[in-house]
Amino acid sequence: MKLIYLQALLALIIISGCARKNFYAETPVTDPAVYKQLLETPHTIDSVTIKAGKHYKRGWLHRVFWGSHYRPLWTAEVKVPVFEMDTLKGGLTFEKLGGGFQTTSMTLSDSTGFTYALRSLDKDPVLVVPKPLRKTAVANILRDQTTAINPYGALAIPPLAQAAGIPHSTPRLVYVHPNDTSFDEHTERFSDKVFLIEEKFDGKNTLTPALGDAVDITGSGKMLNNRYEENNHLIDQQSFAKARLLDLLIHDWDRHEGQWEWAEYKKNDNTIYRPIPKDRDNVFYRFQDGIIPWIFSRNWAIRKFESFDDDYNDVFALTMNAEFLDKRALSAVTRQQFDSLAVVLQKAITDEVIEKAVRRFPDEVYKLEGETTARKLRSRRDQLPKAASEFYEILAEEPLVVGTDEEDEFEVKRLNNDETEVIVRRKSDKVVMYRRTFLRSETKVITLHGLAEDDEFEVSGEVEKGIKVVIVGGRGEDEIKDKSKVKSGSKKTWVYDTKRGTELEAGPETKNKTTNDVRVHAFDREGF
Repeated sequence: MKLIYLQALLALIIISGCARKNFYAETPVTDPAVYKQLLETPHTIDSVTIKAGKHYKRGWLHRVFWGSHYRPLWTAEVKVPVFEMDTLKGGLTFEKLGGGFQTTSMTLSDSTGFTYALRSLDKDPVLVVPKPLRKTAVANILRDQTTAINPYGALAIPPLAQAAGIPHSTPRLVYVHPNDTSFDEHTERFSDKVFLIEEKFDGKNTLTPALGDAVDITGSGKMLNNRYEENNHLIDQQSFAKARLLDLLIHDWDRHEGQWEWAEYKKNDNTIYRPIPKDRDNVFYRFQDGIIPWIFSRNWAIRKFESFDDDYNDVFALTMNAEFLDKRALSAVTRQQFDSLAVVLQKAITDEVIEKAVRRFPDEVYKLEGETTARKLRSRRDQLPKAASEFYEILAEEPLVVGTDEEDEFEVKRLNNDETEVIVRRKSDKVVMYRRTFLRSETKVITLHGLAEDDEFEVSGEVEKGIKVVIVGGRGEDEIKDKSKVKSGSKKTWVYDTKRGTELEAGPETKNKTTNDVRVHAFDREGF
């Protein structure tokens, strides 16, 4: 696949030549007289009419090969308020630069310490291109494909999230006037651009009544580290499952671990983490309406670039970018729970809610895309239980059951030919931290990770057929007992650990994969 991708890129370079030096329009402002006034007297205008991406306008032949995507929205005339650092939200101050490889962004704070993200509407993906190709036509080809993004899509999400009971920000459009000196040394980078400004939930200062009795907010990296270091830190997996079903509904395929914050709650002696989604850049993605993008989005190529449609054409494609976090934060959620959550969302997201959502598009954008987006959302809502079932089946195939850096007890019971139960207890007080029964018809292999300290694993039950169980002991002196027996097929209990410090009581099902190499029990905790 990678070879085909490279060959295609090289062919495009040969055919297309060098990159255009001035790919982007000089200004998004449509009226030259207004732009001149902004330059001469910048604080005398409170709103402007812009075209977010006038540089994306292309002729019919280009659109046939590279897709129309959302070009009409990028070139639509939209009225936007002018950003004033000193007055918006009572006055904002610069905190830090942010953004990934494509988005220009900045964190701002108000007088109370509440933070906001200022994020560019347009993108420049050139930094994801290898350096030797950045001055070739490949750079402009990728820039042109920014049009697969609905630039105003994020505006429609708050009513949907609110109806679903999922925390959310409420983005607003703003235009930063030319030579805005309030950005100091970053003036050139931020001036004369269109942005979304939205709440940034990233600490105690950004707790709101909508988060209930949350005591703090943290990022995915810290949340996962806490979850694995201490056995009283837990993820509210059903809350995360509901949030992920909303992602499927709105076709947000880019939900990696960097796209979430986590509200912390205290319950007895436990800390519970509930998700706060952020960065809705790729909702309603439209990519497959040109010959070349259609080829590149095949299953053997870049499968995740599936287009937003009336139907869920490829649920797996929508989950690929989130696989790391999904495996670690959804392994306890059962099919019945997914089914119930899908029905809850169906009932909550009514036709009225969907109409309210798309009405948040600017008027010209609604005229072009509002009714189409609403129709697709209604259709996808009605099919959400089927999509939830497909998502569950993807997750159920190879689940991860992960312990902590404290002492844990893992118990695996082969109940019958179809069912295998997994229980994880804290060794200190025998409290059950995890319990789920897996079905052989859904699950190929269950992987248990003990992480650190002295853990105990026990596998039991005699059956004709069973699920493969992989035990990765981790650091510490682990005790592993395999009392199980599966009459048909190859060995069904595989043990990975270091030989030194591991007490293994093997049975007829045990495949001993212990070694002297400590890398045998490596586990990726953060994924970044």
